[in-house]
Amino acid sequence: MDDPQSIGSLGFALPSGAYLLGSILFSVIGFGAYRYGKKTSTSNIKWIGVALMLYPYIISQTWALYLVGAGLCACIYFFR
Repeated sequence: MDDPQSIGSLGFALPSGAYLLGSILFSVIGFGAYRYGKKTSTSNIKWIGVALMLYPYIISQTWALYLVGAGLCACIYFFR
């Protein structure tokens, strides 16, 4: 059960390195946005930060992860 072939035979797929890097990057940005929104009492930025931290659990394609993450980061820039 420790090798990737047996995990793949169960129907699970391991994410790529680019996906993991993007997931961590956008989660850290989201945490920073959440803290900033909480400190300045800006609810828009606070909720966008929460969305940045949680959306990688919903999206499974790497290109969509980066597209949605860039869009949410742009929203942080425009709502600040």
